[in-house]
Amino acid sequence: MLAFPPCKINLGLHIIARRPDGYHELETCFYPVPWTDVLEIISAREFNFATTGMVIQGEAEDNLCVKAFRLMQKEHGIGNVSMHLHKIIPSGAGLGGGSSDAAVTLVMLNSLFSLNLSTDQLRNYASRLGSDCAFFVDPKPMIGSGRGEVLTPMEFTLKGKYIILIKPPIHVSTAEAYSNVTPQHPQESLTSILTGAISTWQTRLVNDFEPSVFKKYPVVQNIKSRLYEQGAFYASMSGSGSSVFGLFHHEVDLKDHFKDMQYWAGWLTA
Repeated sequence: MLAFPPCKINLGLHIIARRPDGYHELETCFYPVPWTDVLEIISAREFNFATTGMVIQGEAEDNLCVKAFRLMQKEHGIGNVSMHLHKIIPSGAGLGGGSSDAAVTLVMLNSLFSLNLSTDQLRNYASRLGSDCAFFVDPKPMIGSGRGEVLTPMEFTLKGKYIILIKPPIHVSTAEAYSNVTPQHPQESLTSILTGAISTWQTRLVNDFEPSVFKKYPVVQNIKSRLYEQGAFYASMSGSGSSVFGLFHHEVDLKDHFKDMQYWAGWLTA
């Protein structure tokens, strides 16, 4: 069984309050982007997990794909599998690549072992693996609240818009990003902003992680500025960074402007 876990961007990200459980209350719009990893899972006599592509740090048992398998093994007594993850989506980029791999693992195991779990059940399992994992069970435009696991469908689309994603050689840990943010209640809801005129997004649609990340890593801010200079109608850091995306009404090639950085471009399809 073969699948292609996508990544996501955040259209706006409000850090509202620190929760008693140590997490933060947030509001964001998760939007799927068809830049994908490749994941193969087949039944096997013994468990095996292998990776190719980008180097993944840490032990195999710490990988979210393996954690997803162990969770399903514990909850449903499923048999062993052989998993091969070809890693393309960069880590430390605010794109949710690892979370997507984990969620898609759950979906694939559900199918492979005929568990007949509902989307809500799979999202429940996914939320135990990471705050944004639940979104990737059925990745459609969603408003995420709570820790990011409370999902509300968004009747909104950027289908037909062109996106460029830039990842500089910087890794921003989620813990580091949160430690430098002061929570505050937003003046406007994301739904109100996103359903308004796109021409107002530059001033109204904000990512609360940007000021502290830009201060420590000016190159990230510079990428955003250059995307606007090249005609983006909206540009932002995704999640806690360090990737930055630009949205365009037309196709554009900016590879020469971002040499020595990871670069992906394509049409949005959701």
